[in-house]
Amino acid sequence: MKAAVVSENSTIKIQTVSDPELGPNDILVKMAVCGICGSDVEKVFGKYGQPSMKLGHEPAGTILKVGSKVIDLTVGDRVFTHHHVACYSEACHECSHGNETMCKEYYRSNLNPCGLADEYVVPEWNVNHGGVLKIPDSMSFEEAAMIEPLACCVRAWAKFNYQKNDSTVILGVGSTGIMHALLAKSVGFSKIFCLDLNDFRLEFAKKLGFETIRSDDISLSEKILNSTNANGVDVVIVATGSLEALRDAIKLVRKGGTIVMFGVPSKGAIIDIDMSVVYSKEITITTTYAASDLDTKNALELIESGKIDVKSLITHRYSLDDSQKAFEHAKTGYNAMKIIIEN
Repeated sequence: MKAAVVSENSTIKIQTVSDPELGPNDILVKMAVCGICGSDVEKVFGKYGQPSMKLGHEPAGTILKVGSKVIDLTVGDRVFTHHHVACYSEACHECSHGNETMCKEYYRSNLNPCGLADEYVVPEWNVNHGGVLKIPDSMSFEEAAMIEPLACCVRAWAKFNYQKNDSTVILGVGSTGIMHALLAKSVGFSKIFCLDLNDFRLEFAKKLGFETIRSDDISLSEKILNSTNANGVDVVIVATGSLEALRDAIKLVRKGGTIVMFGVPSKGAIIDIDMSVVYSKEITITTTYAASDLDTKNALELIESGKIDVKSLITHRYSLDDSQKAFEHAKTGYNAMKIIIEN
């Protein structure tokens, strides 16, 4: 089988690897579509700060083979497969407290060789712990490949309290930033501000009906305050890895409001902030990492029901053999929203 592998000098090589052995509780999937995530780009070009360096954790495809003991999945099933899965044991402190992505078993296994491969094995742990979701015939593989990033957004929204007619600023409107805007709209937020330095993405957000402002607009704070009775917004979602956005978030959030750190910072990223402002405004800063299989199920339902239109976010498609070009495009973000790899 062929797989995309990160090599030196930020190069992606398509290598022929040995077919992994299929265990009695494993399944083999033919990848149809795999999305490129910002964390994947960070693995190739930056300093990724998490354990796994495998590329591709947004795959969907068709089951080619099933192990002898697999009973609920069959050859030909169209599936989304999650790369990391928690244990969900009542004895697990993390899982029992709603912190599934912090579970000690979360990184126990991964797709083999990776999700960005023409075929890959989903191991027993993932198969038996909810890491494989059948997708309905009405859902395209492209939509299914968006389940994982939407699930990460869904998880973030479970981290804070909100009410209908609340307001939000989203700092960074790549594909997940737009997903956050769509989620805000779906729960009845009255004001949704999309901020970015990328004019293509701002225009994309504007066409979806969201109010847009360039992040470097010198009157940014004034515009937000004027639109919120000088209060600031209820929630600021930092959907970029740039920690400079955190300073803007502190200025734009209202007293008693919430800042959600969603974007993945580079390893070793440090920023100085005035904690006296955070304290005196009673700002809650919450972080959110990855997604559990509870989140992927919710994301699938949102896509299937039509509540969140993810397919419209896909702007570019590349073949597996052109993965290097795809990642270089994703790095620049030039006239792009979501970039996917098709097999």
